[in-house]
Amino acid sequence: MRKILLPALIIIGASLLIIRVFYLQIIDDSFKLKSENNAIKIEYDYPERGYIYDRNGVLLVANQPSYDIMVIPRELHNTDTLEFCKLLNITKEDFIKRIEKAKVYSPRLPSVFLAQLNKTEFAAFQEKIRKFEGFYFQKRSLRDYEVDYGANVFGFITQVNDKLIEKNHYYKSGDLIGKQGVEESYEKILRGIKGVKYFQKDKFNREIGSYKDGKYDTIAVQGEDINLTIDAEIQKYGEQLMVNKRGGIVAIEPKTGEILALVTAPSYDPGILVGRQRSRNYTKLYHDSIAKPLYDRGLLAEYPPGSPFKIMTGLVGLQEGVIGEETTFACHHGFYYAPGRFQKCHCGGGNLDLHTGIFKSCNAYFSNAYLREMARYKSTPYAVDVWSNHVKSFGLGDFMGYDLPTGRRGKIPTSKTYKRMYPGWGYSGKTIISNAIGQGEVLATPIQLANMMSAVANHGYYYTPHIIKKIKGEKIDSKFTTKHVTTIDPKYFPPMISGLFDVYNRGTAFALRVEGIDICGKTGTAENFTKIDGKRVKLKDHSIFVAFAPKDDPKIAIAVLVENGGFGATIAGPIASLMIEKYLRKKITRTDLETRVLNTSLQSRYAILGGLSDEVKKQLILQDSITQSKVKAAAKKIDSTKTKI
Repeated sequence: MRKILLPALIIIGASLLIIRVFYLQIIDDSFKLKSENNAIKIEYDYPERGYIYDRNGVLLVANQPSYDIMVIPRELHNTDTLEFCKLLNITKEDFIKRIEKAKVYSPRLPSVFLAQLNKTEFAAFQEKIRKFEGFYFQKRSLRDYEVDYGANVFGFITQVNDKLIEKNHYYKSGDLIGKQGVEESYEKILRGIKGVKYFQKDKFNREIGSYKDGKYDTIAVQGEDINLTIDAEIQKYGEQLMVNKRGGIVAIEPKTGEILALVTAPSYDPGILVGRQRSRNYTKLYHDSIAKPLYDRGLLAEYPPGSPFKIMTGLVGLQEGVIGEETTFACHHGFYYAPGRFQKCHCGGGNLDLHTGIFKSCNAYFSNAYLREMARYKSTPYAVDVWSNHVKSFGLGDFMGYDLPTGRRGKIPTSKTYKRMYPGWGYSGKTIISNAIGQGEVLATPIQLANMMSAVANHGYYYTPHIIKKIKGEKIDSKFTTKHVTTIDPKYFPPMISGLFDVYNRGTAFALRVEGIDICGKTGTAENFTKIDGKRVKLKDHSIFVAFAPKDDPKIAIAVLVENGGFGATIAGPIASLMIEKYLRKKITRTDLETRVLNTSLQSRYAILGGLSDEVKKQLILQDSITQSKVKAAAKKIDSTKTKI
């Protein structure tokens, strides 16, 4: 048996090898197409990308024709580089650099020499292309933006890099791909499928017809159109309200989780990232480290949520049974939570119940409630985790799973957080009491705050926020229609909502009311710090506002954050009221608020903080001497070459 086994294995192995070689060489000749065959010319037919519409069918992004000049380095012969460069307005050095790059990719295969020529450039070069062997045109489509807003929502189109080509063999040198926004998230759907044509060439390098009679040719398939959940009108309006400000606005439809508006400020016209100037314009945007126009503050910026987080503190207290609607706490214009430790409050003082504590935004009330939550269990670390789990059930403190390619977790601390912070010794609720009012270790993004308000509006559930409403011929991901239920019993939401309603009727947002619309909201002012000469220095607070409306049949939940905007009712609150009215009524009656917001510019504050030395900042900030004259004088010192957005 042993004598037979070895010869048998050799015979079987040799037979399999012969069969495989016969198949590859005689039967299957597809591998010929993957070799760099001199006799075959490959041309790609690029389909149009799918169109992008808003929730109401308004066309936002279409396509326009463009032309790439392709080059096959091995076929270059006696090129008049001076005439060539003059026609395309490039330098000889640039010509050589591009040819060398093409050779590195492949001397025999085509690659993009110059991308995205417009009609005029194409017409001028087309007349003389016959003089330049090795070059030919390839038609493709570029994005044609029908609007000048929503850049962070759409993203942009750029050329693939070598790393991506190695990773994904669908893409070839010079191909375009979506980056950021929905262009990246829905790239496979929007891009379609490119077609391929193979041409046979003779020994004189002339085309003599299709290779194998077109056996391997494929037809381009156009990308699918998509409808976004965005409402074009309020997206545009939100960006107008945020001119000369920095921050984010996120509006969500509570019943579905559909994102109605996703505003980041400052932003830019998406049209500047199309055509041959795309690279130059992108570089300017990318290197603007002060305004950061490419940084989506609605999804990425993590801020202390401030007073809106009192909603969470109150709901957890109700769920854990440590407070009730009638529970009162005394406020002495603040709260002594430890010897020498005083937390200020501007509610006016007195004995307050839950309802009053909400609409007056009493720090003392919710700090007391938080201390009871921490004392609910024998172990403070265990109590922290119970509290943390309740809060996280609202989508805070973790990636939310929405269909945009960027985002941040925010932060909801756990016992592990404090084990790292306070190693070797215990801590109590008083040690971490700042969490009660949305400061301390708590951080949230604007989209998380908007989602939190959706859950409150729905009495304890939400749907994962998403920006896709409809894909032609396909269903959207089922995760966007799956209900997420919080750990708070629905019966505890009405008393909280009642307090939020009176924020507008009797509380901190009284001046922001819109006649005929029942709005529930919460003002917030988040402390803001920076480092100057290595020291932590307090700057102008961030202005925050969260809301939903109408009270009894919510159709919109919103979060607004304006950096260095001051009190929540000063700038973020008016923006929220205006956005709500614009969405529900399609018009504005609070023209006084609109005028105030549109005429408010915070650029002088940003200019001082972003453009001056630490020494000047220290003089202006620490001495509290930022007068209008000093603002103007300081602004003149700022580098005039910074990107203007």
